[in-house]
Amino acid sequence: MRSEFVIVGGGAGGLELACKLGRKLGPSKVTLVDSRLYHIWKPSLHEVAAGTLDIHQEGLSYQMLAHDNGFNFVFGPMTALDAAAKSITVGAVVAATGNDEVLPERRVGYGALVLAVGSTSNYFGVPGAQENTISLNATEDAERFRLRMLRLMLAAEQEHEEHPEPGQGGGLDVVIIGGGATGVELAAELREASRAYVTYGFDQLDVKRDVRITILEGAPRVLAPLPEKVSAAAADLLAKRGIQVVTNCRVTQIDRDKVIDKDGKVYPATLCVWAAGIKAPELLATLGLPTAKGGQVEVDAHLRVKGADDIYALGDCAACVDGSGNAVPPRAQAAHQQADYLVTSFLRRAKGQPAQERPYEYRDYGSLVSVGRSTSVGSLMGSLRGASWFVQGTMARLMYTSLHLMHHRAVLGTMRTGVLALARFLVRRATPLVKLH
Repeated sequence: MRSEFVIVGGGAGGLELACKLGRKLGPSKVTLVDSRLYHIWKPSLHEVAAGTLDIHQEGLSYQMLAHDNGFNFVFGPMTALDAAAKSITVGAVVAATGNDEVLPERRVGYGALVLAVGSTSNYFGVPGAQENTISLNATEDAERFRLRMLRLMLAAEQEHEEHPEPGQGGGLDVVIIGGGATGVELAAELREASRAYVTYGFDQLDVKRDVRITILEGAPRVLAPLPEKVSAAAADLLAKRGIQVVTNCRVTQIDRDKVIDKDGKVYPATLCVWAAGIKAPELLATLGLPTAKGGQVEVDAHLRVKGADDIYALGDCAACVDGSGNAVPPRAQAAHQQADYLVTSFLRRAKGQPAQERPYEYRDYGSLVSVGRSTSVGSLMGSLRGASWFVQGTMARLMYTSLHLMHHRAVLGTMRTGVLALARFLVRRATPLVKLH
Protein backbone atom coordinates (compact mmCIF):
# COMPACT_ATOMS: atom_id res chain seq x y z
CA MET A 1 0.00 0.00 0.00
CA ARG A 2 0.98 3.64 -0.34
CA SER A 3 -0.10 6.82 1.44
CA GLU A 4 0.84 10.44 0.85
CA PHE A 5 1.50 11.08 4.57
CA VAL A 6 2.70 8.21 6.77
CA ILE A 7 3.14 8.84 10.51
CA VAL A 8 4.99 6.25 12.57
CA GLY A 9 4.09 6.42 16.27
CA GLY A 10 0.72 7.12 17.84
CA GLY A 11 1.87 9.07 20.89
CA ALA A 12 0.53 12.51 21.73
CA GLY A 13 2.19 14.34 18.83
CA GLY A 14 1.89 11.63 16.18
CA LEU A 15 -1.76 10.90 16.94
CA GLU A 16 -2.76 14.57 16.94
CA LEU A 17 -1.01 15.02 13.59
CA ALA A 18 -2.84 12.01 12.11
CA CYS A 19 -6.22 13.17 13.43
CA LYS A 20 -5.89 16.76 12.23
CA LEU A 21 -4.59 15.75 8.80
CA GLY A 22 -7.13 12.94 8.46
CA ARG A 23 -10.06 15.26 9.10
CA LYS A 24 -8.83 17.45 6.23
CA LEU A 25 -7.48 14.94 3.72
CA GLY A 26 -9.12 11.55 4.43
CA PRO A 27 -7.83 7.96 4.80
CA SER A 28 -6.53 7.71 1.24
CA LYS A 29 -3.93 10.36 2.08
CA VAL A 30 -3.08 9.80 5.78
CA THR A 31 -1.80 6.63 7.49
CA LEU A 32 -0.78 6.05 11.10
CA VAL A 33 1.49 3.10 11.99
CA ASP A 34 1.79 1.87 15.57
CA SER A 35 2.79 -1.37 17.28
CA ARG A 36 -0.12 -1.13 19.74
CA LEU A 37 -3.87 -1.19 19.24
CA TYR A 38 -4.80 1.60 21.62
CA HIS A 39 -3.52 4.98 22.78
CA ILE A 40 -3.05 6.30 26.29
CA TRP A 41 -1.77 9.73 27.22
CA LYS A 42 1.77 9.00 28.43
CA PRO A 43 1.69 11.46 31.39
CA SER A 44 -1.09 9.22 32.81
CA LEU A 45 1.16 6.17 33.15
CA HIS A 46 2.07 6.93 36.76
CA GLU A 47 -1.65 6.68 37.60
CA VAL A 48 -1.91 3.34 35.79
CA ALA A 49 1.13 2.09 37.72
CA ALA A 50 -0.40 3.16 41.04
CA GLY A 51 -3.71 1.50 40.16
CA THR A 52 -5.73 4.73 40.32
CA LEU A 53 -6.40 4.65 36.56
CA ASP A 54 -7.69 1.64 34.62
CA ILE A 55 -6.04 1.34 31.20
CA HIS A 56 -9.08 -0.58 29.92
CA GLN A 57 -11.23 2.49 30.59
CA GLU A 58 -8.62 5.09 29.61
CA GLY A 59 -7.27 3.56 26.40
CA LEU A 60 -8.53 4.87 23.05
CA SER A 61 -8.63 2.41 20.15
CA TYR A 62 -6.53 3.52 17.18
CA GLN A 63 -9.00 1.81 14.84
CA MET A 64 -11.86 3.80 16.36
CA LEU A 65 -9.86 7.03 16.14
CA ALA A 66 -8.96 6.25 12.52
CA HIS A 67 -12.61 5.71 11.62
CA ASP A 68 -13.75 8.88 13.37
CA ASN A 69 -10.95 11.15 12.16
CA GLY A 70 -10.50 9.95 8.59
CA PHE A 71 -7.08 8.32 8.59
CA ASN A 72 -5.89 4.78 7.88
CA PHE A 73 -4.38 2.69 10.69
CA VAL A 74 -1.68 0.05 10.15
CA PHE A 75 -1.03 -2.22 13.13
CA GLY A 76 2.55 -3.36 13.64
CA PRO A 77 6.07 -2.13 14.45
CA MET A 78 8.19 -0.27 11.91
CA THR A 79 11.33 -2.37 11.36
CA ALA A 80 13.13 -0.82 8.38
CA LEU A 81 13.31 2.19 6.06
CA ASP A 82 14.08 2.27 2.34
CA ALA A 83 14.57 5.98 1.74
CA ALA A 84 15.42 5.50 -1.93
CA ALA A 85 12.18 3.63 -2.62
CA LYS A 86 10.28 5.88 -0.17
CA SER A 87 8.84 2.98 1.78
CA ILE A 88 8.97 1.46 5.26
CA THR A 89 8.67 -2.11 6.45
CA VAL A 90 6.05 -2.90 9.07
CA GLY A 91 6.89 -6.08 10.94
CA ALA A 92 4.65 -9.09 11.43
CA VAL A 93 2.26 -9.15 14.37
CA VAL A 94 2.32 -12.34 16.45
CA ALA A 95 -0.36 -13.39 18.93
CA ALA A 96 0.47 -12.68 22.58
CA THR A 97 -0.10 -16.34 23.44
CA GLY A 98 1.56 -18.79 21.10
CA ASN A 99 3.41 -18.06 17.89
CA ASP A 100 0.45 -17.64 15.57
CA GLU A 101 1.03 -14.87 13.04
CA VAL A 102 -1.87 -12.42 13.14
CA LEU A 103 -0.58 -10.09 10.42
CA PRO A 104 2.31 -10.66 7.99
CA GLU A 105 5.18 -8.29 7.31
CA ARG A 106 4.09 -5.44 5.03
CA ARG A 107 5.59 -2.55 3.08
CA VAL A 108 4.05 0.91 3.16
CA GLY A 109 5.04 3.53 0.62
CA TYR A 110 4.95 7.21 1.46
CA GLY A 111 5.08 10.65 -0.08
CA ALA A 112 6.18 12.17 3.23
CA LEU A 113 7.21 10.18 6.30
CA VAL A 114 6.99 11.43 9.91
CA LEU A 115 8.88 9.65 12.67
CA ALA A 116 7.13 10.13 16.02
CA VAL A 117 8.33 7.05 17.88
CA GLY A 118 8.94 8.78 21.23
CA SER A 119 11.65 7.73 23.66
CA THR A 120 12.71 4.93 25.96
CA SER A 121 14.68 4.71 29.19
CA ASN A 122 18.37 5.59 29.29
CA TYR A 123 20.12 3.47 31.93
CA PHE A 124 23.48 5.23 31.49
CA GLY A 125 25.31 1.92 31.82
CA VAL A 126 24.41 1.44 35.51
CA PRO A 127 24.97 -2.25 36.34
CA GLY A 128 21.70 -4.07 37.00
CA ALA A 129 19.48 -1.12 36.09
CA GLN A 130 17.76 -2.69 33.10
CA GLU A 131 17.39 -6.11 34.71
CA ASN A 132 16.21 -5.07 38.17
CA THR A 133 14.01 -2.02 37.60
CA ILE A 134 10.73 -1.19 35.91
CA SER A 135 10.53 1.85 33.65
CA LEU A 136 7.23 3.48 32.73
CA ASN A 137 7.78 3.59 28.98
CA ALA A 138 4.45 2.08 27.95
CA THR A 139 1.15 0.79 29.28
CA GLU A 140 2.42 -2.76 29.70
CA ASP A 141 5.25 -1.47 31.94
CA ALA A 142 2.80 0.45 34.13
CA GLU A 143 0.47 -2.54 34.35
CA ARG A 144 3.39 -4.84 35.23
CA PHE A 145 4.36 -2.46 38.04
CA ARG A 146 0.76 -2.30 39.32
CA LEU A 147 0.36 -6.07 39.45
CA ARG A 148 3.68 -6.53 41.23
CA MET A 149 2.82 -3.77 43.70
CA LEU A 150 -0.55 -5.42 44.39
CA ARG A 151 1.12 -8.79 45.01
CA LEU A 152 3.63 -7.20 47.39
CA MET A 153 0.85 -5.41 49.26
CA LEU A 154 -1.02 -8.73 49.63
CA ALA A 155 2.15 -10.42 50.89
CA ALA A 156 2.76 -7.62 53.41
CA GLU A 157 -0.85 -7.85 54.61
CA GLN A 158 -0.53 -11.62 55.03
CA GLU A 159 2.74 -11.22 56.91
CA HIS A 160 1.14 -8.82 59.39
CA GLU A 161 -1.78 -11.22 59.93
CA GLU A 162 0.67 -14.02 60.74
CA HIS A 163 2.92 -11.81 62.89
CA PRO A 164 0.69 -9.12 64.44
CA GLU A 165 3.30 -8.10 67.02
CA PRO A 166 4.68 -4.56 66.45
CA GLY A 167 7.85 -4.53 64.39
CA GLN A 168 7.43 -8.09 63.09
CA GLY A 169 5.98 -7.34 59.64
CA GLY A 170 8.54 -6.25 57.06
CA GLY A 171 6.39 -4.24 54.63
CA LEU A 172 7.87 -3.14 51.31
CA ASP A 173 10.39 -0.59 50.08
CA VAL A 174 9.69 1.24 46.82
CA VAL A 175 12.75 3.04 45.43
CA ILE A 176 12.28 5.50 42.57
CA ILE A 177 15.48 6.49 40.81
CA GLY A 178 15.02 9.95 39.34
CA GLY A 179 13.35 12.99 40.85
CA GLY A 180 11.96 14.48 37.66
CA ALA A 181 8.28 14.81 36.89
CA THR A 182 7.75 11.06 36.44
CA GLY A 183 9.45 10.15 39.70
CA VAL A 184 7.71 12.81 41.76
CA GLU A 185 4.27 12.11 40.29
CA LEU A 186 4.64 8.35 40.75
CA ALA A 187 5.77 8.68 44.37
CA ALA A 188 2.83 10.92 45.29
CA GLU A 189 0.32 8.74 43.45
CA LEU A 190 1.66 5.58 45.12
CA ARG A 191 1.25 7.15 48.55
CA GLU A 192 -2.39 8.01 47.85
CA ALA A 193 -3.01 4.59 46.30
CA SER A 194 -1.50 2.78 49.31
CA ARG A 195 -3.88 4.70 51.58
CA ALA A 196 -6.78 3.62 49.39
CA TYR A 197 -5.72 -0.03 49.60
CA VAL A 198 -6.08 0.15 53.38
CA THR A 199 -9.76 1.04 52.99
CA TYR A 200 -10.34 -2.04 50.81
CA GLY A 201 -9.33 -4.73 53.28
CA PHE A 202 -5.59 -4.16 53.71
CA ASP A 203 -6.35 -3.00 57.24
CA GLN A 204 -3.30 -4.63 58.82
CA LEU A 205 -1.00 -2.20 57.03
CA ASP A 206 0.21 1.11 58.36
CA VAL A 207 0.83 3.11 55.21
CA LYS A 208 3.88 5.15 56.25
CA ARG A 209 5.41 2.29 58.24
CA ASP A 210 4.81 -0.55 55.80
CA VAL A 211 4.92 1.16 52.38
CA ARG A 212 8.19 3.06 52.42
CA ILE A 213 8.81 5.23 49.35
CA THR A 214 12.20 6.76 48.55
CA ILE A 215 13.23 9.02 45.64
CA LEU A 216 16.93 9.06 44.71
CA GLU A 217 17.91 12.13 42.66
CA GLY A 218 21.37 12.93 41.32
CA ALA A 219 20.80 16.70 41.18
CA PRO A 220 20.76 18.98 44.25
CA ARG A 221 16.94 19.10 44.16
CA VAL A 222 13.94 17.32 42.68
CA LEU A 223 12.40 18.78 39.50
CA ALA A 224 15.77 20.34 38.75
CA PRO A 225 14.80 21.77 35.31
CA LEU A 226 11.91 23.74 36.87
CA PRO A 227 12.12 26.95 38.94
CA GLU A 228 13.47 26.50 42.46
CA LYS A 229 10.17 27.61 44.01
CA VAL A 230 8.34 24.78 42.24
CA SER A 231 10.99 22.30 43.33
CA ALA A 232 10.79 23.44 46.96
CA ALA A 233 6.99 23.22 47.01
CA ALA A 234 7.07 19.70 45.56
CA ALA A 235 9.70 18.59 48.09
CA ASP A 236 7.56 19.96 50.92
CA LEU A 237 4.46 18.12 49.67
CA LEU A 238 6.42 14.88 49.35
CA ALA A 239 7.78 15.23 52.88
CA LYS A 240 4.27 15.76 54.25
CA ARG A 241 3.26 12.50 52.60
CA GLY A 242 6.09 10.62 54.32
CA ILE A 243 8.15 10.18 51.12
CA GLN A 244 11.92 10.26 51.62
CA VAL A 245 13.88 12.31 49.10
CA VAL A 246 17.66 11.84 48.77
CA THR A 247 19.40 14.40 46.54
CA ASN A 248 22.98 14.49 45.19
CA CYS A 249 22.72 10.71 45.01
CA ARG A 250 24.42 8.96 42.11
CA VAL A 251 23.35 5.33 41.77
CA THR A 252 26.19 2.98 40.82
CA GLN A 253 24.60 -0.48 41.10
CA ILE A 254 21.15 -2.04 41.34
CA ASP A 255 20.61 -5.56 42.62
CA ARG A 256 17.41 -7.57 42.92
CA ASP A 257 16.68 -6.29 46.43
CA LYS A 258 18.82 -3.16 46.90
CA VAL A 259 20.24 -0.01 45.34
CA ILE A 260 23.81 1.17 46.00
CA ASP A 261 25.05 4.74 45.51
CA LYS A 262 28.54 6.13 44.85
CA ASP A 263 29.25 6.44 48.58
CA GLY A 264 28.44 2.80 49.18
CA LYS A 265 25.15 3.51 50.92
CA VAL A 266 22.59 0.74 50.49
CA TYR A 267 18.86 1.37 50.00
CA PRO A 268 16.61 -1.71 50.43
CA ALA A 269 14.35 -2.09 47.38
CA THR A 270 11.48 -4.55 47.18
CA LEU A 271 10.36 -2.73 44.04
CA CYS A 272 12.54 -0.37 42.01
CA VAL A 273 11.52 2.12 39.31
CA TRP A 274 13.92 3.76 36.86
CA ALA A 275 12.90 7.32 35.96
CA ALA A 276 16.33 8.90 35.57
CA GLY A 277 16.55 9.72 31.89
CA ILE A 278 15.44 8.98 28.34
CA LYS A 279 17.00 8.22 24.98
CA ALA A 280 15.74 7.56 21.48
CA PRO A 281 14.59 4.04 20.52
CA GLU A 282 17.36 1.86 19.08
CA LEU A 283 15.40 1.53 15.83
CA LEU A 284 16.47 5.03 14.76
CA ALA A 285 20.16 4.06 14.68
CA THR A 286 19.39 1.38 12.06
CA LEU A 287 17.64 3.63 9.53
CA GLY A 288 20.68 5.33 8.02
CA LEU A 289 19.57 8.77 9.18
CA PRO A 290 21.76 11.33 11.00
CA THR A 291 21.44 11.00 14.76
CA ALA A 292 22.56 13.07 17.75
CA LYS A 293 24.42 11.85 20.84
CA GLY A 294 21.22 10.69 22.53
CA GLY A 295 20.15 8.73 19.44
CA GLN A 296 17.51 11.24 18.30
CA VAL A 297 17.17 11.98 14.60
CA GLU A 298 18.65 15.35 13.67
CA VAL A 299 16.13 17.70 12.09
CA ASP A 300 16.32 21.25 10.77
CA ALA A 301 14.19 24.21 11.83
CA HIS A 302 11.36 22.95 9.59
CA LEU A 303 11.40 19.50 11.27
CA ARG A 304 12.88 17.85 8.16
CA VAL A 305 15.48 15.17 8.82
CA LYS A 306 18.84 16.55 7.75
CA GLY A 307 20.00 15.19 4.42
CA ALA A 308 16.84 13.17 3.82
CA ASP A 309 14.09 13.91 1.31
CA ASP A 310 10.51 13.97 2.56
CA ILE A 311 11.32 12.56 6.01
CA TYR A 312 10.36 14.48 9.14
CA ALA A 313 10.53 13.83 12.89
CA LEU A 314 8.79 15.27 15.94
CA GLY A 315 8.62 14.78 19.69
CA ASP A 316 11.15 13.00 21.89
CA CYS A 317 12.80 11.19 18.97
CA ALA A 318 13.77 14.45 17.22
CA ALA A 319 16.94 16.41 18.03
CA CYS A 320 15.46 19.78 17.18
CA VAL A 321 16.82 23.31 17.29
CA ASP A 322 14.09 25.84 16.56
CA GLY A 323 14.23 28.96 14.42
CA SER A 324 15.70 30.95 17.30
CA GLY A 325 18.59 28.54 17.71
CA ASN A 326 17.29 27.05 20.96
CA ALA A 327 17.34 23.32 21.67
CA VAL A 328 13.77 22.05 22.02
CA PRO A 329 13.24 20.03 25.23
CA PRO A 330 11.61 16.58 25.10
CA ARG A 331 8.25 17.69 26.49
CA ALA A 332 4.68 16.88 25.52
CA GLN A 333 3.94 20.53 24.76
CA ALA A 334 6.79 20.55 22.23
CA ALA A 335 5.30 17.52 20.45
CA HIS A 336 1.87 19.21 20.33
CA GLN A 337 3.37 22.36 18.83
CA GLN A 338 5.43 20.40 16.30
CA ALA A 339 2.34 18.45 15.23
CA ASP A 340 0.48 21.70 14.60
CA TYR A 341 3.44 23.06 12.62
CA LEU A 342 3.52 19.97 10.38
CA VAL A 343 -0.25 20.10 9.87
CA THR A 344 0.19 23.52 8.30
CA SER A 345 3.17 22.35 6.22
CA PHE A 346 1.44 19.24 4.91
CA LEU A 347 -1.84 20.96 4.10
CA ARG A 348 0.10 23.46 2.00
CA ARG A 349 1.84 20.57 0.28
CA ALA A 350 -1.46 18.78 -0.38
CA LYS A 351 -2.81 21.94 -2.03
CA GLY A 352 0.28 22.33 -4.20
CA GLN A 353 1.37 25.47 -2.38
CA PRO A 354 5.04 26.29 -1.62
CA ALA A 355 6.43 25.19 1.74
CA GLN A 356 5.98 27.62 4.60
CA GLU A 357 9.03 29.79 5.14
CA ARG A 358 8.42 30.29 8.84
CA PRO A 359 10.58 27.87 10.86
CA TYR A 360 9.25 25.97 13.84
CA GLU A 361 9.73 27.89 17.08
CA TYR A 362 9.17 26.34 20.48
CA ARG A 363 7.09 28.28 22.99
CA ASP A 364 7.43 27.35 26.65
CA TYR A 365 4.09 27.72 28.42
CA GLY A 366 5.45 26.43 31.72
CA SER A 367 5.21 23.10 33.50
CA LEU A 368 2.76 21.45 35.89
CA VAL A 369 3.53 18.45 38.08
CA SER A 370 0.88 16.36 39.85
CA VAL A 371 1.61 15.69 43.53
CA GLY A 372 -1.39 13.49 44.24
CA ARG A 373 -5.00 13.65 43.10
CA SER A 374 -5.85 16.82 45.04
CA THR A 375 -2.96 19.16 44.27
CA SER A 376 -0.34 20.08 41.70
CA VAL A 377 2.53 22.54 41.50
CA GLY A 378 4.09 24.34 38.59
CA SER A 379 5.00 27.51 36.81
CA LEU A 380 3.17 29.28 34.01
CA MET A 381 5.11 31.34 31.50
CA GLY A 382 3.87 34.82 30.68
CA SER A 383 3.83 36.69 27.40
CA LEU A 384 6.81 38.75 28.55
CA ARG A 385 10.10 36.97 28.02
CA GLY A 386 11.33 35.37 31.24
CA ALA A 387 8.15 36.15 33.20
CA SER A 388 6.55 33.28 35.10
CA TRP A 389 3.95 32.66 37.79
CA PHE A 390 4.05 30.03 40.50
CA VAL A 391 0.86 28.00 40.89
CA GLN A 392 -0.08 25.42 43.50
CA GLY A 393 -3.06 23.65 44.99
CA THR A 394 -6.52 23.19 43.54
CA MET A 395 -6.06 25.73 40.74
CA ALA A 396 -2.85 24.03 39.60
CA ARG A 397 -4.64 20.67 39.77
CA LEU A 398 -7.47 21.91 37.55
CA MET A 399 -4.91 23.24 35.07
CA TYR A 400 -3.10 19.89 35.09
CA THR A 401 -6.35 18.04 34.41
CA SER A 402 -7.17 20.43 31.58
CA LEU A 403 -3.98 19.38 29.74
CA HIS A 404 -5.36 15.84 29.43
CA LEU A 405 -8.72 17.18 28.26
CA MET A 406 -7.05 19.39 25.66
CA HIS A 407 -5.28 16.35 24.21
CA HIS A 408 -8.55 14.39 24.10
CA ARG A 409 -10.26 17.35 22.45
CA ALA A 410 -7.64 17.30 19.69
CA VAL A 411 -8.31 13.63 18.88
CA LEU A 412 -11.99 13.22 19.86
CA GLY A 413 -13.55 16.65 19.41
CA THR A 414 -15.18 18.92 21.97
CA MET A 415 -18.51 17.13 22.39
CA ARG A 416 -17.10 13.62 22.83
CA THR A 417 -14.40 14.87 25.19
CA GLY A 418 -17.06 16.44 27.40
CA VAL A 419 -19.18 13.28 27.40
CA LEU A 420 -16.12 11.12 28.10
CA ALA A 421 -15.02 13.36 30.99
CA LEU A 422 -18.51 13.16 32.53
CA ALA A 423 -18.66 9.39 32.04
CA ARG A 424 -15.30 8.87 33.72
CA PHE A 425 -16.34 11.09 36.60
CA LEU A 426 -19.44 8.95 37.14
CA VAL A 427 -17.58 5.66 36.71
CA ARG A 428 -15.04 6.65 39.34
CA ARG A 429 -17.88 7.24 41.76
CA ALA A 430 -19.13 3.68 41.19
CA THR A 431 -15.80 1.80 41.21
CA PRO A 432 -12.98 1.32 43.75
CA LEU A 433 -10.44 4.13 44.12
CA VAL A 434 -7.74 1.66 43.07
CA LYS A 435 -7.81 -1.31 40.71
CA LEU A 436 -7.87 -4.39 42.91
CA HIS A 437 -7.49 -7.18 40.32
